[in-house]
Parts: sequence; C-alpha cells; structure tokens
Amino acid sequence: MARLSCILLLSLHVSLLLLTPSSGQVGGSCSSARDCGTGLYCGDCAATGRTRPSCIRDLAIQPTSIVKGLPFNRYSWLVTHNSFSIVGEPSRTGVERVTFYNQEDTVTNQLRNGARGLMLDMYDFGGDVWLCHSLQGQCYNFTAFEPAIDTLQEVESFLSENPTEIVTIFIEDYVHSPMGLSKLFTAANLMKYWYPILEMPTNGKDWPSVTDMVAKNHRLLVFTSDASKEASEGIAYQWSYLLENESGDPGTVPGSCPNRKESQPLNARSASLLLQNYFPSIPVQNEACKENSVGLPQMVQTCYAAAGNRIPNYIAVNFYMRSDGGGVFDVQDRINGLTLCGCNTISACQAGAPTSACKNTGAPNRTSSSTSSSVDGNTYSGTVEFKFPASRASSTSIWSNIVVSLSLLLIVKSY
Repeated sequence: MARLSCILLLSLHVSLLLLTPSSGQVGGSCSSARDCGTGLYCGDCAATGRTRPSCIRDLAIQPTSIVKGLPFNRYSWLVTHNSFSIVGEPSRTGVERVTFYNQEDTVTNQLRNGARGLMLDMYDFGGDVWLCHSLQGQCYNFTAFEPAIDTLQEVESFLSENPTEIVTIFIEDYVHSPMGLSKLFTAANLMKYWYPILEMPTNGKDWPSVTDMVAKNHRLLVFTSDASKEASEGIAYQWSYLLENESGDPGTVPGSCPNRKESQPLNARSASLLLQNYFPSIPVQNEACKENSVGLPQMVQTCYAAAGNRIPNYIAVNFYMRSDGGGVFDVQDRINGLTLCGCNTISACQAGAPTSACKNTGAPNRTSSSTSSSVDGNTYSGTVEFKFPASRASSTSIWSNIVVSLSLLLIVKSY
C-alpha cells in the first residue's frame, strides 16, 4: 500500500509539472529576463489579471525559414503600426513632443524581433521628409519624430545584414515636394532592393516565390497612400494591390470587420494581399497585452470570414511585444502553420514533408471542436475556423473542403 501511495504521489507530481509552465518557457514564472529562454522577456499583463511576472514572447518565427519557396502572398507577416512612434524617443526639434506613441523599441529591434512590415507616416517638414505622428496632413515641431532617412537607413542596414529577408513599408503619405520620396529612398541607398511596380501582380494573381524575390534582390516592397505617386514616382498605390480592414477603433469591434473606405471589399479577388489592422485609435501601453492576446485572435476569426476565408498576409498591431504569453507571435505562427503545412503552428511544420505531417510540439495539430489546448504549458481557449476552398490547393497544400479549427491565444490559466 505504501509503495502504491508513493507511485500515485509521484504520478501526481509529474502531472502537475506537465501542467505548470516551467521557468524559461512561455508563461513560466520569472523575476528577470535571465529566467526566460531565448526569444522571451519577463513581464506581466494586469489587463487580463496576470500580475505575477512570467515569460512572454518577443521573437517571431520567420515562416520562410521552415516552409520555403512559396509565393509571397501565401505567408503571414507581423507589421508594427506607426513603427517610428516610439515611447521615450527624444525630441529632435527642441520642443516637447505632444502626440500618441505606438511602439517601445527601435525600428532595428522591431526588425530583429521579426517584424517584416513597417507603417511610416511621412511629411514635408523643415525642408526635408520627416516621420510625424500628426494631424490634418501637417507636421508640427511638437509632432515630429525624426528625418525619415534615419529610419530608412536602419532598414537598409537590416536588409544588408540579412540577405534573405523581405521587408514591406506602408507610407501614410503627406509628402508633396517634387520627387520627394524617390529622392529619399535613393539617399537611403534602398533602391537596390526595390520591388519594381511593373512586376507587381494584378487582378489577384499570385506574387513570385520568396525564393525568386530574394534571388532578384527585390526585397523591399513600398506602398503609398497617395495614388498620384504611382505614375509620378513609380511607387505602388497601396489599395491597388492590397485589401485592408478599417484601422483604429472601427477595426476592433467584436464580430465586425469592415473594409477601409479606400480598399475594395475584403472578399474581393482583385488583389492578392490582405492587411489586417488591430489596434485602438488611442494606444494604451498597459492595455496592449490584452488586445494582442484576447482581442486579436478573435478578430482574426472575424476578418477571416469577412474576407471570404482568406488569411491576413500582414497583421498590424501596437506595442507588438506586449501580450499575456504569445500574443501576435502565436497568432502569426498558427496562421502560417495551418496555411503552409496543415499544422496548428509553424514550429510543427517539417521542411519538405507532406501536408499535415506535423512534429509534436506539445500542441494538438489537427483539432476540429476542442475548446482548449495546452501549448508550452499554457492553457488556451477559443477556436478559429478556417475553410480553404479548392482553388487554393497546390502541390504543397491540398485544402479542398477542409475545415480546421485553430485554438488561438486566449490565455486563461492563472497562477
């Protein structure tokens, strides 16, 4: 009897260990970043009730590092909203800045941590092109951040140091100086990476493979909100090539995913890229962890349905590292895993393996109706259902009439 009791106690102890996040893993307790593994930091999320510090993701898995050679529009990428609007950024005008902030680290760090899209607001200011978080199409000394070339030089350094990576820049464009943007990108030495507008696919056709884009060094996609720049400067007008939902508060209403007024309806097939915005109009740092952990996964499901069962190629958020564990990184991983290899996370995909040949990562790979799952010791609830029409089938992805439920990111486990 005593021996049986010991065995039962040991079994219970092992079970508890399996159910509890260990130090160094996502959700594991920590007192500093040293207690967390690679790609994690130590933080909390009071907005969801998690007040004890735990390990939180701050690094994306690049899907092209696992599933290679597919068309660019088959992948999903992280975008930082107002990438330049950084908390604590010193004034460059000598006047105290009065504006909203959307990010917390440098553009270089954003790129190193896995962001592959940057949203930049560009204005004429002081005889140059500046990044401003401003209003009414006018940059002021109290809304200005820095000359745009400074940020673009960070992009150039990243592309130079990472010769297989592709970056997209979305410009909210208030530049009216003649050839202002062309001169800017030339001065930043970025034209050698430029994706030429004449090669951009139209009418919803697939983009070239990421392999081809890298081979041609077409690794910088630039889109402008000013339609006239396409003819005058050869810069792609954003809504000729992308579909986009509403930004700000209209894009965060549960159960609703309207298209931005400049965009075609999300279920249109006239463009082959889809940008999903998910951030409130007024950014609040301490609320971002809840937005990126709870609201974002729900809205992915809503917008997926609104887009006619189509994944977002770009996911734009505020304070991208803030979450209750995995945040936007887990959303991106799960979308890429499901669409690229039929697994519930990109980390379960195996290079060169058949669809749905998934590695065991601790997460269920093919679930149809589960309401919760355990990933890296964290409990997630809620499902996102994706339906892939037969027209999306390819040699690496056969989706005819498949319905897959994807457990996403609503972390409910407490300590």
